Amino acid sequence: MAQRILVVDDAAFMRMMIKDILVKNGFEVVGEAQDGAQAVEKYKELTPDLVTMDITMPEMDGITALKQIKEINKDAVIIMCSAMGQQAMVIDAIQAGAKDFIVKPFQADRVIEAIQKALG
Repeated sequence: MAQRILVVDDAAFMRMMIKDILVKNGFEVVGEAQDGAQAVEKYKELTPDLVTMDITMPEMDGITALKQIKEINKDAVIIMCSAMGQQAMVIDAIQAGAKDFIVKPFQADRVIEAIQKALG
């Protein structure tokens, strides 16, 4: 069975790009969210195998959402997505329980490698 992934990014274009990479590589995108608050709700509703989470978003940022999802399920698998120059935030995210991070613009092989490694 395909692994179920929730894609979280405030930019529709970025969600589309990552969704495209995932679907072409046999993953199932079960939902999308455009901010952290939506991500937490969708996580509860869909219980995906993995979440790709943008760091900077309106309403609630990715690190806050990561922490809330980890409270719901301490075993949640979350990979952060960051633009260049957000290293400090990436470190915060890893310390908060993110499994890995991928840098925008996305490179398909790096995205798949991070997801496969995180799902182990």
